[in-house]
Amino acid sequence: MTDTISVQQHHRVCHLCEAMCGLVIETRGAEVVSMKGDKADPLSRGHVCPKSVAIADIHNDPDRLRQPLRRVRTQAGEYTHEPVSWETALDAVADGLVDTIHRHGVNAVAVYMGNPTVHNYGMLTHQSALFRYIRTNNRYSATSVDQLPHHLVAMWLFGHKLLFPIPDIDRTDYFLMLGANPLASNGSIWTVPDVRKRIKALRARGGKLVVIDPRRTETAALADEHHFIRPGTDAVLLLSLIHVLFSDDLVRLDHLEPLVLGLDEVASKVAAFTPAYAASVTGIDEASITHIAHALAAADKGICYGRMGISTQRFGTLCQWAVQVLNILTGNLDRPGGSLFTLPAVDQLGMTGPGGFGRHHSRLRNLPEFDRELPVAALAEEITTPGEGQVRALFTGAGNPVLSTPAGHLLDEALEQLDFMVSLDPYLNESTRHADYILPPTSPLEHDHYDLAFHHNAIRNTSRYNPAVFEAPEGALHDWEIFEALGARVAERLDQSHKPSPAPHELMDMALKVGPYGAETEHDLSLDKLRANPSGVDLGPLKPQLPGRLRTADGKINLAVTEVLTDIARLREECQADTSEMRLIGRRHVRDNNSWMHNFHRLMKGRARCTLMIHPDDAQEKGIRDGDDVEIISRSGRLIAPAVLTDEIMPGVVSLPHGYGHGVRGIRAATATDYAGVSCNDITDAEWLDEVSGNAAVNGVPVSLSKVSA
Repeated sequence: MTDTISVQQHHRVCHLCEAMCGLVIETRGAEVVSMKGDKADPLSRGHVCPKSVAIADIHNDPDRLRQPLRRVRTQAGEYTHEPVSWETALDAVADGLVDTIHRHGVNAVAVYMGNPTVHNYGMLTHQSALFRYIRTNNRYSATSVDQLPHHLVAMWLFGHKLLFPIPDIDRTDYFLMLGANPLASNGSIWTVPDVRKRIKALRARGGKLVVIDPRRTETAALADEHHFIRPGTDAVLLLSLIHVLFSDDLVRLDHLEPLVLGLDEVASKVAAFTPAYAASVTGIDEASITHIAHALAAADKGICYGRMGISTQRFGTLCQWAVQVLNILTGNLDRPGGSLFTLPAVDQLGMTGPGGFGRHHSRLRNLPEFDRELPVAALAEEITTPGEGQVRALFTGAGNPVLSTPAGHLLDEALEQLDFMVSLDPYLNESTRHADYILPPTSPLEHDHYDLAFHHNAIRNTSRYNPAVFEAPEGALHDWEIFEALGARVAERLDQSHKPSPAPHELMDMALKVGPYGAETEHDLSLDKLRANPSGVDLGPLKPQLPGRLRTADGKINLAVTEVLTDIARLREECQADTSEMRLIGRRHVRDNNSWMHNFHRLMKGRARCTLMIHPDDAQEKGIRDGDDVEIISRSGRLIAPAVLTDEIMPGVVSLPHGYGHGVRGIRAATATDYAGVSCNDITDAEWLDEVSGNAAVNGVPVSLSKVSA
């Protein structure tokens, strides 16, 4: 007779993108035997995308690190990494950080936190356990290659960096979408699981989706209208739409009228942005521009939404400001079917500061901080340029900036010049291969989960907590425990006292009880209640919340933001520049997420995805055929990728996906190496920025092409 191990059922939120899809996971012992969508989840309603399987693949990945590594030089003069004990690694890291502070000052230590940080609540709750002892001005994150303009505009208009208006797609009549592809991303700064079904429902009830994008994306293919636009000119289009609202007497503030200031200043600044002018710049015809403005204004419930394509360009902040101005001028902010603010169960508006801007600047280029972080485009030069404040030690957490930040090849070279580097990361990747110590946390299935970040961006107010699926192996540490252990050691070496913070689940329990659905409300939320409801608790649709939700000092929405209105002059000037060069844009795939989804065969199998999309007319002019290797050259670098000819891309534009470039020595990622591709950030430019915010402009980069001879 053989022993049998029973199948156990677990509930879990997929944390691999912003959609927060609920999962039901079945395990037998240490094995995951099935994974499917949780139909009882009130947000995702059973939907999952192909990425969900990667949670199990990460857990089982033989390349995932399970104990700390130390970098050593071999007799041949090359570097390799060898395992060491946690005690040895933690002591050495604390020594290295404190030694740098003693010798060169606290600003000689830099910190970079990657995108996965916000997908893991322990990373968010416990960074301060270490960094409250290292108050460096050299803090960086993936924010400044992504959504920094969103935060800045939210702070300026609404009074808090996290007050993002969320598109209410399930109740809208007209949806204008720029530079976004939610069918691939599952939403971004917009947690919207099963967006395909929601778009189809929008159209079935007579609504319209209009997509503006230099590529006919998967989302654009579902739209009622798709308009190609020259990369980097979205701000001109948006200002022209605002112009039409003023010139044709279509401004309807409705319920917002008592709150809104600065209309005259805005009207004056957009006066020159006629549809005729915008047509000459953007490539969208004058009649279409006027029609879009009128349709948005006439819709009973309308939305304007823009994401990565308009954030990560030279006028990202101006674009995001204009998006919100359009929603406000048409009366669609804080209206069902328009854009609404969330009210999450753990409301960070009361837990974090509103954000700040320009309180200090980078040493060399005078780039402004936002929320105590500098633009990451400055990091390489801050490492390589001598002088007071030079970065000599670097802490990275859950990040791969060599592949994720502009001119990544220059940062790759710069990391070798550091005196000391440490990475809290489960992988030996293109960035962490430079680290003196790598500290790997437990796998996602070995720790509990509450989505602290993305409930702020969700299309419905829900709350969900899930315990770990598997117990952590003996001796393993969660990321928050690593921060606590390092904080205690650094404090001791700096002769300071260290008071441990409560565990993340204890902090969540306290936050839930005092939150908007807590102990004093009918919902009576607590961690125990969420444990008893493992598929989550439905807290209802988004509702109007103004003026109460505003955090501005005067309780008003002042549209006349000086920094933004001033930038309009730069926009006009750049529109006069030569536009004959090809322009590079990025793209993403539903089975990708930046650089951290490429080591799992189930996600990577099939046709190669790291290809250069080029329009057949451009290819013919340059003698390029489908499948040819093409050299792409920019001001900052060059690389080679195979061409895919398609009319899905606008003439004059090429597209290369983000996050590849894995074929380098010293990493441990077998599958990713098999699908290495090239890093588009080897040809993006650390000096090509949104000048208002310092956000990287990785879309619209000028490039030239040539066929690679055999």
